Amino acid sequence: MLCVNQYSREYITECRMAVDEDIASYRELATAVGGTSGKGKAQAAAALEAFEPVFFNNMVLAMDRYFEHRSRTLELKDGNALNEVRVLCTSLAANNGRLAADKQIKLKPERSVLGYAVGDEVRLSADDFERLAKAFFAEMESKFS
Repeated sequence: MLCVNQYSREYITECRMAVDEDIASYRELATAVGGTSGKGKAQAAAALEAFEPVFFNNMVLAMDRYFEHRSRTLELKDGNALNEVRVLCTSLAANNGRLAADKQIKLKPERSVLGYAVGDEVRLSADDFERLAKAFFAEMESKFS
């Protein structure tokens, strides 16, 4: 497949809405778990805590998939949120969930959305993913619509 240089604003909005719905679903689940009582409350909270990074790490992969053929030329290599998602996906899929170095992308922890350094274990929380998604979609609109 050739690279994609432009996505319609409607497509980007639809993808953002789908991601927002998934975040909202997770937050509803978290609220329901927080409302449990008795013996099961601690188990439910522990299960949710273990599930959160698994779910949001996979959400990074899903979000990237919507735009997987985006042009690297338009994306640039300056460490922006699109680059960060690209590096996170590579790290999750091919580096055992540890942030991998990418010689072509200038991703600096202090300038990135999540602040991961090479070798860090990638474990996104709901808040982490929400910040990353907001920055990712802002970059998509800025560079590809």
